[in-house]
Amino acid sequence: MKKKSYIVGLTGGIGCGKSTVAAAFKSLGIQSVDADYASRAVVQPGMPALKDISSRFGRDIILADGQLDRAKLREVIFQNVSDKTWLETLLHPLILNWIVEQLGMATSPYVLLESPLLFEADQDQLVDTVLLVDLPVPLQLQRAALRDDNDPAQIQRIIDSQMSREEKLTRAEWVFDNALSQKTITERVDVLHTTFLALANTSKEN
Repeated sequence: MKKKSYIVGLTGGIGCGKSTVAAAFKSLGIQSVDADYASRAVVQPGMPALKDISSRFGRDIILADGQLDRAKLREVIFQNVSDKTWLETLLHPLILNWIVEQLGMATSPYVLLESPLLFEADQDQLVDTVLLVDLPVPLQLQRAALRDDNDPAQIQRIIDSQMSREEKLTRAEWVFDNALSQKTITERVDVLHTTFLALANTSKEN
């Protein structure tokens, strides 16, 4: 990848509010590459990966409009470790290629790579620094259940399948405590924005 912009990896588990924090950065003119979108882009109708998924899990994994039934697939893979491993082996390289291409086209002073699996998928190797949006697990469960109307047990399985909060905290250079008042998000993002602009400028000089 021909590196044009300083890259900030933005990560956080389900319900942590990563998208809200990302939106605050975007309002400041910062571009973002979304790994979740990448995971949808590579399984669009007509893409080879969708055919492979259908072959393994059956035609009922495909909705009437030809799109992947992501909710059903998620339910399947979190009940079967081998299915989860197979899916990750198929999709992670495709997602990585898509992300690298998009990062290479970014033109803002720095660019966000939004990814809930930044560490798990080794996407942190693409970034210059990592910002973790953090919540205590009980609050994470509560917010995720309210947002998605999901079964708390299903949310807990997703949390358990990902890197622990403690390990993420040790690996991230920056931590955004999203247990604080939501009214402070804009102000705190402004401070980080100034910091990342300075880091981006320094990286250009080196």
